[in-house]
Amino acid sequence: MPVYDTASEFSRSLAKVLVHEGGYSNHPADPGGATMKGVTQRVFTEWLAADGKPSRDVQTITNAEVAAIYRKRYWDIAKLDKLAPGVSYVVFDGNVNSGVSQSIKWLQRALQGLGLYQGAIDGIIGQGTILAAAGVNDNDMLVARIIERREAFLRALKTFKTFGKGWISRIRDVKAVGQAWATGSVGPEISYKVGGEAKAFLSSAKPAPALAVADASTGGGIGSGTLAATLQQVQDQLSPLSYSSELIGKVVAGLIVVSAGLTIGGLAYRWYAKRKKDRLKDALDIPVAS
Repeated sequence: MPVYDTASEFSRSLAKVLVHEGGYSNHPADPGGATMKGVTQRVFTEWLAADGKPSRDVQTITNAEVAAIYRKRYWDIAKLDKLAPGVSYVVFDGNVNSGVSQSIKWLQRALQGLGLYQGAIDGIIGQGTILAAAGVNDNDMLVARIIERREAFLRALKTFKTFGKGWISRIRDVKAVGQAWATGSVGPEISYKVGGEAKAFLSSAKPAPALAVADASTGGGIGSGTLAATLQQVQDQLSPLSYSSELIGKVVAGLIVVSAGLTIGGLAYRWYAKRKKDRLKDALDIPVAS
């Protein structure tokens, strides 16, 4: 396995991440809440408590504290020293923005897509993930695959409509820098993107479409209280009278058409809803039942 200058990789990666994180933010739609240089108030309070210190406003955080928190909570915990240049930066940026577990899942999915990883997509950087990453011959491609997974995840969040523009601009920068470093180049200069610093957590995922509406339309699983069941009851009651009344016959025929329409429409919507639900689960790295 190649040996990298880990101190240098962390230092230059941190510098890039801090550009995108900017300064203080506290947008009401940002699940991270009050945040300074990418460190949330919650994380800062936990960090201080672990060191036996009282909590204080995250806006007072020092550069040394920022570096120490990033090193321990987002770099060391993900064993990024064991990943190739460029790849470690891309995973690091994802760790800070969406949490370590989610970012590692993007790495695992990318490695899986390249046919190098057969383990669980569990967000844990174990030996299997590390060995798979070490076996990559084209880290430029690996970076692209990671960013592809990350973009799909971001678009599956409710907060995308608020922060999407900033997020997409940010990950384009991350991809450009990561690919440059992966190939030994210096990489482009990057800049702060408004909204790109907002935390992108799984807790902000869009709700999956409900299948109950389709089931009700087709009469499946809801019981006799559904519209489909009610129409069937009316049809059954009127059918014996249809022979003696042309009007009732037309009504029965109409009910048959409506019932058939509900059934077909319900089946079509169920197919659409399940397809959309499965796509959402895939984007969020949630296992999809076969």
